[in-house]
Order: sequence, then structure tokens, then C-alpha cells
Amino acid sequence: MRYDDFRRSDDIEDRRDDSGGGMGGGGFGLPMGGGGLGIGTIIVLGLVGYAFGIDPRILIGGAEIISGGSQAPSYQTDRRSGTVKKGAPTDEMGSMISGILGEIDDRWSEIFQASGQSYTGPRIVLFRNVTNGGRCGMAQSAMGPFYCPPDRQIFLDTGFFREVETRFHGCQGSACKFTAAYIIAHEAGHHIQNLLGILPKATAQQQAAGSKAAANALQVRVELQADCLSGIWVNREEKRRPGFIEAGDIDGALRTASAIGDDTLQRQTTGRVVPDSFTHGSAEQRKRWFMTGYRQGTLKACDTFSAGAL
Repeated sequence: MRYDDFRRSDDIEDRRDDSGGGMGGGGFGLPMGGGGLGIGTIIVLGLVGYAFGIDPRILIGGAEIISGGSQAPSYQTDRRSGTVKKGAPTDEMGSMISGILGEIDDRWSEIFQASGQSYTGPRIVLFRNVTNGGRCGMAQSAMGPFYCPPDRQIFLDTGFFREVETRFHGCQGSACKFTAAYIIAHEAGHHIQNLLGILPKATAQQQAAGSKAAANALQVRVELQADCLSGIWVNREEKRRPGFIEAGDIDGALRTASAIGDDTLQRQTTGRVVPDSFTHGSAEQRKRWFMTGYRQGTLKACDTFSAGAL
């Protein structure tokens, strides 16, 4: 992926020098449940099972945070031994992320403007290990990247990109940069859903679903739509900057999407696949909906909620 001429966004809060994001006050762990999971399994599930999504505490079991009910606990971050920087980072990884966000904001601003709407982009919080997640509670690297709707912020431990490359061999060279763009564009997709009122509506439907399986099925549609919306950004960016995608970039992103499909992860960690427990979609579904957005480039094409079969 060529990104040298991307517009750098200043909507970045860089906490990576915050001594690991030391936390004050209380905290709580990942909602893994079930007990008996080895630490390796928990890391894989936490790192990748929740990858590319909304904070899992929000949509399943904590949905009231979006719709105005009780809020998740807020944490005070002890920054006496570190610094928090705002604005476009100057290191290679931070600059790339800033550039990706800048282009995502520009393309979605154009899409919103064409329909007579205004667009305000999300803020990305970069951190290492653990940090204050605002109204979404504690953010920790094992959760993978996630979007916090009430604060309109994306939380991202940049080490996640290295994990994708080394653990799942999902990309090499330029394709790794494009995979990072796909991840960020997916999170921005949740921001688009939030701005369009899709997330609050999905939350209300989940609360009334009556069963965990039904609520999970709704979240799958939320996540697949975000995959599709990320494909729209790639479609529009390619038209704006022909040649920004290099050979192998799309294949690398699709390999990553396949590696984090619910069926792939369940098969690797438990040896069996339970579709009722899916929260992000199967490997095939994730690839198909990304490609739908990429090929068609329209919001209408990404209506996963009206699609009979995903």
C-alpha cells in the first residue's frame, strides 16, 4: 500500500509513552466466562476473537451504554511517569495510522456531503498494554482494536498489527500496511454506523432479542456491515488515488479476515464450530462482505440487516 501522500489526521491521542498506560482505581478483566481456559487460549480469543469490533462489553450484555442507560465504569490513568501526545505522530507506525485516518475521514466526508449530511470523524487512541477507555471502561491490548461509541474513539494497541503478521502470517511487506488500513477502516465503519443511528437501533434490538443466540446474530450483522463499509473506503480511495493498492494487498487483507472468522477461531481453540455463538461472522462471510463493499462502493450494498442470507 502506498501512503506517502495520504493526508495526516491530527485526531490522534498517542499514549504509547504513558509507561504502559498505568491504571489507577479498579478494573475488570475480559468477559471470557466459562472458566477453565488456558492463558494461551484466552490471549488468542481476546486478541483476535474481539478483533476489529465494538467493545464486546457494549453490544453483548452492556448495550445500555449506547442507548443512554447506565455507563461502564470510568478509570483514572496515572500519567505521572509518562506523556500523552495529541496530533499526528511522527514515528513510522503512528504516521501511517494518522495518514489512514486522514484518508478515511476525507472519503467519508465526501460520501456524507453527497447525501446532504455532515461528517465528523473519530479519534484514535494509540496505547500499549492497557489504558483508560473512557466510558467503555478499561482498554487492554488483549481485547484487540475496538470502537467506543459513546466517546466516538477507536482504541488501538499498535502491537496488534505485529501479532496479526507473526501469529497468523496474514500479510507480508506492503500487504501488512494495507491490512492495518483494513483494520482501521473496519473500526471507522462502526463510527459510520454510530453516526447513521445503526448502532443504537441494533442495541435496542439486541436488548429485546430474548436470547444470547439472537443477540449474537444481530452483532454478526453489525460486524459484517463494518467489514463492508471498510470495503467502500478502499473502493473510494482507489478511485481517488489510483495505484495506492499494490499487488497482494487485497489478498493479504482477505487472509487476515479469514484468520479471524468465528469459525476459524473456534475450530483452532475448541476443535468445533458453534454458529449460534458467532459474534463477527465466519471467514467466508467476512471476506464476502468486504469484497461487496469494495466492488460496489455504495452504502446500499452494505445493508446486512436486510440481507436474508449473510
